[in-house]
Amino acid sequence: MAQVVIRDLNKKFDEVHAVKNVNLHIKDKEFMVFVGPSGCGKTTTLRMVAGLESITSGEVLINDTVVNELPPMDRDIAMVFQNYALYPHMSVYDNMAFGLKMRKFERAEIAKRVQEAADILDIGQLLKRKPRQLSGGQRQRVALGRAIVRHPQVFLFDEPLSNLDAKLRVQMRVELKKLHNRLGTTAIYVTHDQVEAMTLGDRVVVMKDGVVQQVGAPLELYNQPANRFVAGFIGSPAMNFATVSLAEHDGAVWVEGPDFRIRPPQSSAGRLRGHAGRQVVLGIRPEDLRVANGSDPADLGFDAVVEVTEQLGSEILLDVKAGPASMVASVEPTVPAKVGDRLRLALNPDRLHFFDTQTEAAI
Repeated sequence: MAQVVIRDLNKKFDEVHAVKNVNLHIKDKEFMVFVGPSGCGKTTTLRMVAGLESITSGEVLINDTVVNELPPMDRDIAMVFQNYALYPHMSVYDNMAFGLKMRKFERAEIAKRVQEAADILDIGQLLKRKPRQLSGGQRQRVALGRAIVRHPQVFLFDEPLSNLDAKLRVQMRVELKKLHNRLGTTAIYVTHDQVEAMTLGDRVVVMKDGVVQQVGAPLELYNQPANRFVAGFIGSPAMNFATVSLAEHDGAVWVEGPDFRIRPPQSSAGRLRGHAGRQVVLGIRPEDLRVANGSDPADLGFDAVVEVTEQLGSEILLDVKAGPASMVASVEPTVPAKVGDRLRLALNPDRLHFFDTQTEAAI
């Protein structure tokens, strides 16, 4: 087994508390992704697991062994960096073999492992080249190969795809997932890109200001965000938010905005009733808004003015203004919307999210 357990992990840089009481259990063979904005503490947490950053307090365990005081080379981990970190004067073969040579492996074993990794990554034809003769994607494969030859218990990835162009990033995401399925090794992956997190992770850790906001499977974070930050960070385009008031009339709960009034379904009304008479934050994803037709109930729609249209081929993103609130709606590409048009948008009543205005926790 190769599980990683993080207990009450903290990191302080002078007066800056960068990582705050992180507790995680990364299971054997799991692909765990840390995601969050710059400065949220995700890379610092990874570096503490790797032994590249000292731990202020708390413990990191790999296979039930506390590794706080172990040097990186004794933790049986392999790390892939954002900048590839290849030796420019060495061939691809020597770059991949270097770590094994430092550990005094036999020459035949080194050759075997390098060839196996090269076959897995389809870079066998590049083994004699120098890094300057490779494309960005090829360099990334070499960096992966250098990690694979180690046969580590845990792979650590620090934003390895951020230097690649958009098309190559999509391709490499698929390759990384295939590689993980083939090797079956525990992996911890850090990224600021929520699309990468959603597509790669078995589970995802969302961080903000050094604090873990939520841990769960990608669809769990998408469908049941724990708070407003997670709701806005996961999903592209981001969730729309509007401050609304909750009112109770004749036993029914109503959501009242500046220029709209909607009635949430009974499944939501129960948990909202205790907040009647207060303001809350309404959240609705762009894909849960559409242009209304004659059959839509009047109390599940609102009027909006189109400010910007974004033609994406498979969909149109409409940036609209509904009273003081700005929103984005993802609609069918056949919708003939133009800037300045007044539309009535209908929302999916089963996909409404509500958040406390003070704590920002989901209601």
